Amino acid sequence: MTPASPTLALAPLAPLAAERPAPPGAERTIPPDATPSAPTPAERATLLAGVAVGLLAASIGALYTVFARWGIAHGLQSTDLTVLRFGVAGVLTLPVLWLAWRRDAAQFGTRWRAWLLIALLAGTPFGLLMFGALQFAPSSHAAVFPFTAMSVMGMVLGAVVLGERLSLRKLTGIGVVLLGLVLVSGVDAASFTARAALGDAMFVAAGTLWAGFGIVLRRHRLDPLLATAVISLSALLTYVPVYAVAVGGERLLSVAPQVLWTEVLVQGVIAGAGTLFTYAKMVSLLGPARAAVFPALAPGLAALMAWPVLGHVPTVAEALGLAVVMTGLVVAVTQRKG
Repeated sequence: MTPASPTLALAPLAPLAAERPAPPGAERTIPPDATPSAPTPAERATLLAGVAVGLLAASIGALYTVFARWGIAHGLQSTDLTVLRFGVAGVLTLPVLWLAWRRDAAQFGTRWRAWLLIALLAGTPFGLLMFGALQFAPSSHAAVFPFTAMSVMGMVLGAVVLGERLSLRKLTGIGVVLLGLVLVSGVDAASFTARAALGDAMFVAAGTLWAGFGIVLRRHRLDPLLATAVISLSALLTYVPVYAVAVGGERLLSVAPQVLWTEVLVQGVIAGAGTLFTYAKMVSLLGPARAAVFPALAPGLAALMAWPVLGHVPTVAEALGLAVVMTGLVVAVTQRKG
């Protein structure tokens, strides 16, 4: 009998289970030379749900990017958009924290290190690095460097910390994704200056923090909604007071009400709470290495969303880059079985 031709199948959830059940509390690992088994129906359903959440997360990332450009064109600045994102999300998620405290207050004491870590990795420091980098590096670099760091460091940290398997197919998929990001961004050699290098380093640091956020979520099995609330509250208590003292609210109040309330909805409600929750949920379903690939879709999707909002018609390179990123994503999150 001739061997069956290879077919494409969704990979099982990461980290993969070993053949023998692991003792309670132990990390599950898989030998480097082991071959993953075919996914069960339950694993396939969970992974499909993770992909759907990942696409939603990437779409939210693209949406707030487009409306950030729209808000800046109407008189706001990046610091204003950041305070709306952190402030609104922090207030909206306060009931989540209150209910969690009433249900199990001890978890905040026994797991305080994990909560502090995610607040540092995905809260104010991440926002300051991302927006601060734009003061030094061009926006085309913002479509490449942070997402490169998220994808690569998510894969590396997943392997080192969680024992996730690094397959040639996954490495190839990441490489294709990075090529697509370069096409989407339109970055050119002339943009690599000494000043831009500082911004690029900040983008890489921000992407690495975000990848670390996914690792901590997975390792400690943190609830996605509660993690969103903890991070939002930390940003509310740290960034918003500094903004109030250093900037004040005059600029926010001086823009047209339509602009302000649109940004409250997009930056605060959809992006502020939605980005954190969808990414945290995606990590719980897919694992941090696969989850870290999905944000790379955001620049290409933003190019499409900018058409009706900003009147920017996507270029051939942007459309091609999005197609390449999607191809790389499919390669990275699937496996070929014989």
